Amino acid sequence: MIDRRNLLGAVAGVVALAAGVTAATAQTPPLKVGFVYVGPIGDHGWSYQHHQGLLAVKKEFGDKVETTYVENVPEGPDAERVIDQLASQGHKLIITTSFGFMNPTVKVAAKYPDVKFEHMTGFKQADNLATANIRFYVGRYIAGILAAKASKTGMIGYIGSFPIPEVVMGINATYLGAKSVNPNIKMKIIWVSTWFDPGKESDAAKALADQGVDIIMQHTDSPAPVKFAEERKIFAVGQASDMKSFGPNAILTSIIDDWNGYYISRVKAVLGSTWKTGDTWGGLNTGMLAMGAYGPGVSADAKALADAAKDKISKGELHPFTGPLKKQDGTEFLKAGEKIADKDLAGMNYYVEGIEGALPK
Repeated sequence: MIDRRNLLGAVAGVVALAAGVTAATAQTPPLKVGFVYVGPIGDHGWSYQHHQGLLAVKKEFGDKVETTYVENVPEGPDAERVIDQLASQGHKLIITTSFGFMNPTVKVAAKYPDVKFEHMTGFKQADNLATANIRFYVGRYIAGILAAKASKTGMIGYIGSFPIPEVVMGINATYLGAKSVNPNIKMKIIWVSTWFDPGKESDAAKALADQGVDIIMQHTDSPAPVKFAEERKIFAVGQASDMKSFGPNAILTSIIDDWNGYYISRVKAVLGSTWKTGDTWGGLNTGMLAMGAYGPGVSADAKALADAAKDKISKGELHPFTGPLKKQDGTEFLKAGEKIADKDLAGMNYYVEGIEGALPK
């Protein structure tokens, strides 16, 4: 005979077990966050720094998030396919990290209104698409000051990737910073049409040095130009991350991007259902931009000038693009005392007066 009390206890145990299983399966699944990189995470520059942001997100949120990344994604149709695939796989926050991903991100965002998208350095937003940028040009203005003080030939070399606004504004800001120290400074620019190609970047650095340049700056992502500068015994400025280990004697400073705090804040907003679209520009005063330690080639005088500019910019007392300023063709684009608007920076497609050579079309 079955004891009725034992039967009731067994039933109660089964019910409790079932309730526990239901509670476990009802737990909130992790937020799936996808990152799309234009280069390899080992580039020691741009994509490397964005990947540090991914690692910071994982450390901050633990099992509340599940992260995915795709590296070496070409800008164009391939990018659209990758972004669409991430959205279709259930990623609810997708972060695309190159200017050329802008239109692909816009297209996919329109297709998945319940997914949040973050695009780095673009200017197109939507209800579910936000943009963010770092004021790289500020770092380049400061680096221009250091370059002009360190140069013996009066010539700065610049390796450009593509003639998009963020690169063009960086070239202009470098020149303006250098010109504030040496009104006769010259810049030579080589465009390599790539974000990451150590061979091309090194060849460009050599071509510039062979023309008498003794400072190498870059808006490309490998440390190859810094390595070349070290070998050639000239100076260089690191891009996106601290590159001093690749040229300890050559390095003047590095312009360092820090996406960690921004990415953590945006993931937190999605988790808390407070995410909103918008356009963020982060600089020295927000921690999104930092300057690397000065190298041995930076004189005390140069350090003082750079530190003073950094302090004034952080306090809002100095803007690198303050009029009167003219375009290369002589037309004025800023009146005396006028500061450029962010929307005009985001569309900058001209050299400032004094830069030689034509901007590629």
